[in-house]
Amino acid sequence: MRERLTQFREILRYVPRFRDRVFVIALDGAVVEDENFPNLLLDIALLRSLSIRVVMVHGAAHQIKRYAERMHVPPSDTDGTGITDRDTLQVAITAANRVTHEILEGLLANDLRATCPNAVVAHPKGILGGVDHQFTGRVERIDVVFLQTLLEHDIIPVIPPLGCDGAGNSYRLNSDAVAVEVAKSLRAIKLVFLTTEGGIRNTAGAVVRQLTVEEADAYLKRNKADLSPNALTKLGHAVRAGKEGVERVHVIDGREQEGLLGEVFSNEGIGTLVYANEYQSIRPARKSDVRAVFNLIQQGVKSEELAKRTRADIEKQIADFYVFEVDRNPVACAALIRYPEENKAEIASVYVDDRYANQGIGLKLIHYAENLTRAEGFGTLFCLSTQAINYFVQKAGFALGTPDDLPPTRRDRYEQQGRKSQVLVKVLNEESSRRGAEPQR
Repeated sequence: MRERLTQFREILRYVPRFRDRVFVIALDGAVVEDENFPNLLLDIALLRSLSIRVVMVHGAAHQIKRYAERMHVPPSDTDGTGITDRDTLQVAITAANRVTHEILEGLLANDLRATCPNAVVAHPKGILGGVDHQFTGRVERIDVVFLQTLLEHDIIPVIPPLGCDGAGNSYRLNSDAVAVEVAKSLRAIKLVFLTTEGGIRNTAGAVVRQLTVEEADAYLKRNKADLSPNALTKLGHAVRAGKEGVERVHVIDGREQEGLLGEVFSNEGIGTLVYANEYQSIRPARKSDVRAVFNLIQQGVKSEELAKRTRADIEKQIADFYVFEVDRNPVACAALIRYPEENKAEIASVYVDDRYANQGIGLKLIHYAENLTRAEGFGTLFCLSTQAINYFVQKAGFALGTPDDLPPTRRDRYEQQGRKSQVLVKVLNEESSRRGAEPQR
């Protein structure tokens, strides 16, 4: 019971970040036929209950192969990247429509409204290298207004690997490419690829847990010959999605029970996360930043949000500070103070220039400090606040504490200052600490 409550709290911690945001969930056709598919639909129902907007994009390569055999049609292409002749196109339409219908049936069984919109406008892939790809297409554009209208009315769009042009011609598409275009167009916060292979594996066969977009690109080039065709397309499209603005791309095993929830609602996850490096603008402060940090803190002191610090104090402690840059100018700061003997660390002096408020910068600094704290093996992160108590609790996952939670030296200063700040505490996951700093999934 306690474990289930812990899992529930873990999910709730993510809800404010994901509410009213878009998840694009891309399923391989084989996942739809797996025995875990009904459980997957329950997971999607839970996402919807948390006000997360869901778009589903599905493949049909598995079904196309079977239908082609049944109809005695040798398929010229099954994954939407090679040549698609007229017979294969008809098989693809039949197979894709069947998969779409199965998904719509399953969603309705879970009291979820859904529809298959004609929101993908495509054009022919054309003649490449002297080869006519016939009815293989590429995405020209996504009808964003149409999809947003459906999402605003709590209707899940279910998008097949097919597209049409303005003249009414149909084309076979690669479902992974469709998913990337949909995620980009809707500014999805997550793109989740559900496969029957699980995450991207290294040469030893272990799942690679996380890669930045740059690391994933290098990994793809270095290990191209060793990756399966499925892993190749998933990682390639993950890199493209990350480069073109999708913050988080997940590759997981769609056959694993509660795998979708385990991936998106925990730092550990079960598959591979490819993420845009949202911390690229955060760096350790330098001596040349003393003036900028002092000016930021002075703004917080005037509003009584931060404790007073002299310029000399900041110069002496500059090694503890981190700054967030915009166009190479520090616009926010935070300090991370370690207490190794107590296995605790403090995040302090978090402040964002008023001109850059309400852009999520403060939360990025907090997550950055948390990841550093985990990497260094500390068990607890704490902070003191007089005005941002709800922010640290609701947004950053801290809990109310007491002065007894402070290291002795910090408690002495706390009592001397007399500000009666609220103590806030975050006990860090021990397993995550052992694994090191990880991005917020």
